[in-house]
Amino acid sequence: MYFERAHISDEELLSFYKQLLYPRMVEEKMLLLLRQGKVSKWFSGIGQEAIAVGATLALDKDEWILPLHRNLGVFTGRKMPLQQLFHQWQGSPLGFSKGRERSFHFGSRQHHICGMISHLGPQLSIADGISLAHKLRKENKVSLAFTGEGGTSEGEFHEALNVAAVWGLPVIFLIENNGYGLSTPVEEQYRCEQLVQRAAGYGMRGMRINGNNLLEVYHAVKEAKGHALNEQQPVLIEAMTFRMRGHEEASGTKYVPPALLEEWAKQDPIRHFEGFLQYLHLLDTEKISEIRNTLKYEIEKDINEALSATSPAVSIADELQDIYAPAPSAVPPPVTTPVAEKRFINAISEGLRQALERYPNLIFMGQDIAAYGGAFKITEGFSDTFGKERIRNTPLCESAIVGAGLGLSIMGYKSMVEMQFGDFVTCGFNQIVNNLAKIHYRWGQNADVVIRLPAGAGVGAGPFHSQSNEAWFTHVPGLKVVYPATPADAKGLLLAAFADPNPVLYFEHKALYRSISGPVPEEWYTIEIGKANIIQSGDDISIITYGSGVHWALEYAQQHPEQSSYILDLRTLQPLDYDAIRTAVAATGKVLILHEDTLTGGLGAEISAWIAEHCFTSLDAPVMRCAGLDTPVPFAAELEKNFLAKTRMHQCIQQLLSY
Repeated sequence: MYFERAHISDEELLSFYKQLLYPRMVEEKMLLLLRQGKVSKWFSGIGQEAIAVGATLALDKDEWILPLHRNLGVFTGRKMPLQQLFHQWQGSPLGFSKGRERSFHFGSRQHHICGMISHLGPQLSIADGISLAHKLRKENKVSLAFTGEGGTSEGEFHEALNVAAVWGLPVIFLIENNGYGLSTPVEEQYRCEQLVQRAAGYGMRGMRINGNNLLEVYHAVKEAKGHALNEQQPVLIEAMTFRMRGHEEASGTKYVPPALLEEWAKQDPIRHFEGFLQYLHLLDTEKISEIRNTLKYEIEKDINEALSATSPAVSIADELQDIYAPAPSAVPPPVTTPVAEKRFINAISEGLRQALERYPNLIFMGQDIAAYGGAFKITEGFSDTFGKERIRNTPLCESAIVGAGLGLSIMGYKSMVEMQFGDFVTCGFNQIVNNLAKIHYRWGQNADVVIRLPAGAGVGAGPFHSQSNEAWFTHVPGLKVVYPATPADAKGLLLAAFADPNPVLYFEHKALYRSISGPVPEEWYTIEIGKANIIQSGDDISIITYGSGVHWALEYAQQHPEQSSYILDLRTLQPLDYDAIRTAVAATGKVLILHEDTLTGGLGAEISAWIAEHCFTSLDAPVMRCAGLDTPVPFAAELEKNFLAKTRMHQCIQQLLSY
């Protein structure tokens, strides 16, 4: 193995050696503790240390790294305390994720490390967002994201590389090609001769290196960083190495031919680097023993202290408190503010414009939202006023753009991601429910991302442009979900979503865009997320609803003045205003839950169950649900009308009143 020293000093070479050796010795200790039952699981990076260590050494300490679970050298290279790391591996509340995450699925702002999730691909898009922030600030910084050869088959890999190339982002994508994805060899994973060949398809530079050569990794990442910054383009590096142990220790390596293990054992990165330093007379047997003994003492000391620590008691209150980052209080409009009649769509557009004016760090991203103004022309003219750096057209890759939004949030930006139609959110589902929703609970990182979703039927758009899919997300802790019904609420909830540091899914009903008008304060104001609105009081029946259902309920009440209807507009679907629901139930004792979404598994089921559990003594009749048919949304006008709950309202209400 040839080592290119270049201008690295003797002192630096010895430091490099210690940083390469340290994670190996830590891991050897962890394997011993694993057999003793003191840690429950371990993903071994033995034999691959040179990649994590070399890449970390090549970057500045304030440049973000997005590692995987075999990159212990990143964490030790960023000087994370071993005691706290060990608490993390134990699942102790004293760890970086308070016992909420396993092994290396955590991050640390202090150390500029972003924690992975088990899905492997999503961290690549987060790196895009981090580098976009650097680019916007004109900072000479890169981000570096790791993936394995198996992860390159995921759609997120291709989306992230394409976005980085199209936007000219200084990102380094580093593939650790270690031969196997669990037990599946590379010949069953891809057909190109080398993964680095994929770089050309995205118009970026590619480099293939020996991942077991510490200095080759170090120089390659340094070179990639220089290229990424000078050319403002991403770089793809394929680092060849081998996984010497199982995917995780319980997996074993029986599926690996013994000769292959023997071949790669001869390329051990530590043994070869030791030999190089001995050749330079910087190391000898005595010095190696001295360094190992010193490191062993430090490791044993830290581990013993960690083992003797007492973990705090589990607290339900603490767990629930950490689901969301603290949000600001609502800001009502000034008493003297002018009020103008506006359509629903204009109220949204005005809210977006005022948010851009209020937050210079707010970035909009979506398909066709710049010069074209978006599919519904809501952002028309925005790019002329605020510039294309802030109003960004995106490729057709919802997942990567949501991930980029999270990367921007890590860097202190706010972002809005527009789904051209709410139905398309399925393509970004993983990022939303596993990254945005969980990241604050996992390691205290907020996700300051608003996702706008034009949703709903009634416009003859068929099954893939008409869904009401809010219930997919109200089940996920960590998300906030709002669904306004009036122009004033549309603006106030939108501005509240931008003020909130948590991920907010903002549903806007397409059929309301140009059909509904109402008074809207012209100044900045917010409506409290999690606070329902009493549309009207009544004595006979309580209708709990949101979105288009509010207008159906109002129309029905006007057509049937003989019935006294209490109408509650939820406005926020997660978190729900349970106090308002309880009050609505007590007002009449007869409750209809009305929503456009399909019946089975809709939000009405959750509300109905809660009422039955907490308000049973206030009920004079069973809780009823009136919802969309359990079918896809059909295209033909009569079929769509038949699908909508509005056609069954009268029957449901009369049945309920008859009790």
